[in-house]
Amino acid sequence: MSDKPLVIAGKEYSSRLLVGTGKYKDLQETQDAVEESGTEMVTVAIRRTNIGQNPGEPNLLDVVPPEKYIILPNTAGCFNAEDAIRTCRLARELLDGHKLVKLEVLGDQKTLFPNVMETFKAAETLLKDDFDIMVYTNDDPIIAKEFEDMGCVAVMPLAAPIGSGLGIRNPYNILTIIENAAVPIIVDAGVGTASDAAIAMELGCDGVLMNTAIAGAKDPVLMASAMKKAIEAGREAFLAGRIPRKRFASASSPIDGTIF
Repeated sequence: MSDKPLVIAGKEYSSRLLVGTGKYKDLQETQDAVEESGTEMVTVAIRRTNIGQNPGEPNLLDVVPPEKYIILPNTAGCFNAEDAIRTCRLARELLDGHKLVKLEVLGDQKTLFPNVMETFKAAETLLKDDFDIMVYTNDDPIIAKEFEDMGCVAVMPLAAPIGSGLGIRNPYNILTIIENAAVPIIVDAGVGTASDAAIAMELGCDGVLMNTAIAGAKDPVLMASAMKKAIEAGREAFLAGRIPRKRFASASSPIDGTIF
């Protein structure tokens, strides 16, 4: 089966792996892991990362240049709509009018679950301000569809809490979100290892965004390579179509029509 490209806000991507840029030991490791992942889009936490707002300090854009990667500013660390809106507008200024953003508004420090009501408020304002929004949300199919209907260019349901590494906890919720969607569905948060990424793709997700699973690995660069392969294998398995699950055995070599 031929595949269709991943399209976000009118731009095609050949890689379905999106990666974050936090938690690495230094910028060199960031650069090496990002390159090894094969990604075309990297997320940047504007409130925690220098991309030019702090002259004289190391600049992330020196190792992940906008000429090579699509920079996806995110609102990590924002706990209300006002801060998220302000952060997106700052990112647009720093990146010369760039309007593609990842919107996340968190509910509390312990769980880092999304505050859906504040996210809706921020999205409503940012959409009126001509931003293209990729929105982080919970795995509720109704909420996911609401964000799509508002005009978000991609919906990013969590697989599990941010940084938990628990993998996809509610695969049937994710599957329902995918089946009802007309925009890309990108699993975001909770991936721990390559098999988690493959499962997300086998469900039919359009992509996976991850940070801690790569940056927190014992060998981040090697894990980036593993994640790249897992995304590709999972997508191919989805396109190929798995065999149905059966309760009992089915012979690998059928005996129908054979002579004993």
